[in-house]
Amino acid sequence: MSVLLALVVGVLTVRLLVGAAAELLHAPALQRANRDGRLVPTAMGLLAVLAVVLVEGGRALFAALGVGDASADASRVLVLLAVVGFGLLGLFDDLVGTQSDKGFRGHLGALARGRVTTGTVKMVGGGALALVLVSAVSDGSGVRVIADALLVALAANVANLFDRAPGRTIKVALLAWIPIALAARGDSVGVAIAPVVGAFAGLLGDDLRERLMLGDTGANAIGAALGLAVVLECSPMSRTVVLAVLAACTLASEMVSFSRVIERVTVLRKLDELGRRA
Repeated sequence: MSVLLALVVGVLTVRLLVGAAAELLHAPALQRANRDGRLVPTAMGLLAVLAVVLVEGGRALFAALGVGDASADASRVLVLLAVVGFGLLGLFDDLVGTQSDKGFRGHLGALARGRVTTGTVKMVGGGALALVLVSAVSDGSGVRVIADALLVALAANVANLFDRAPGRTIKVALLAWIPIALAARGDSVGVAIAPVVGAFAGLLGDDLRERLMLGDTGANAIGAALGLAVVLECSPMSRTVVLAVLAACTLASEMVSFSRVIERVTVLRKLDELGRRA
């Protein structure tokens, strides 16, 4: 399957799921107030996660029938595991989490007081899952494995930090995917990540028009998948640079609001508002 075909299949699959999930979108348990106070179904990044599962299941079925690739390569399996695993951790936070503790300081402070938050569960679970993912393909030192795992976990967290306005996380993810796609071209990593990007791109219109929210479910899944793609595709030096950028963004988020920065920079504000309902 080519990158373009995988991208299109991801878009079409998630659109079919959006249509089939019309009743789910009105489930009371999923209704959350967005930044404008409107009730919008949250955790709908789950639709993109399910779309990726269906695409990979379809690939496996066709391969078993002798059509397409003979078998799922490591990149596809690892990307699928990242999307599902980080998506489930985000779903847990979307459904039972609270807004009382925010950021690393908030969650670690709560832990120091003997209280485990859903954010702490995400940090520990995400870190452990990231270690499993990068260990499966790493041939470097223990320090390199830890650094790459941190890259994946921080990518998931940074994507979540941008999920403060309709469509923002998907726009950032699409921009982040471009250099990865250029580096990967049509190799196994490029083909593995394409349906993930396609599935989330297929939700952009609904997200912008406030028909749904990705929630931590979607933000964590797309962030982790892109972070893993960097680990699978890029050189150690490039990965170190990406890790430094993600760490800087994470530290900055403890002191400044990304939304305020975006609102003050004209170019960023216009890109952020592009396509959003008035």
